[in-house]
Amino acid sequence: MSGKGAPELTVRNCGDLRVAVVAAQWHTQVMDGLIAGALRALSELGIDEPTLLRVPGSFELPVVAKVLAGRGYDAVVALGVVIRGGTPHFEYVCQGVTQGLTQVSVDTGVPIGFGVLTCDTEEQALDRAGLPGSQEDKGHEAVTAAVATAATLRTVAEPWR
Repeated sequence: MSGKGAPELTVRNCGDLRVAVVAAQWHTQVMDGLIAGALRALSELGIDEPTLLRVPGSFELPVVAKVLAGRGYDAVVALGVVIRGGTPHFEYVCQGVTQGLTQVSVDTGVPIGFGVLTCDTEEQALDRAGLPGSQEDKGHEAVTAAVATAATLRTVAEPWR
């Protein structure tokens, strides 16, 4: 299982953070699970009014994440799924999305939760989507990581907290 060794993150005093979730539309069942996990995590963290935007596919995630990062959001969570097919398209999309989201985060200083599944099969994606019977909940994990990072950055910017 890919989640083996993941840290237990404790996030406090983050209910006032502005968080946006941007999610692809491909693979509806997987995306429904990722979004539900992300929204559940935000609710558990006391973030009651997140922004949720949908884009056509995973390749479009970086540009929307960059705009959101520039509009005052404390964290952005990118959710998508790319499933390997019979052509090199999988590698190009995965590389572009990963590099694009990394660049947005580094260039803007806004944490980007990476909830993009890159799987060989649909079954692998379903197992990570946070659905009933799934082994992992990557939407929830992406939110927790992004918000924990935003909280850490806030302590650097506001050392009195």
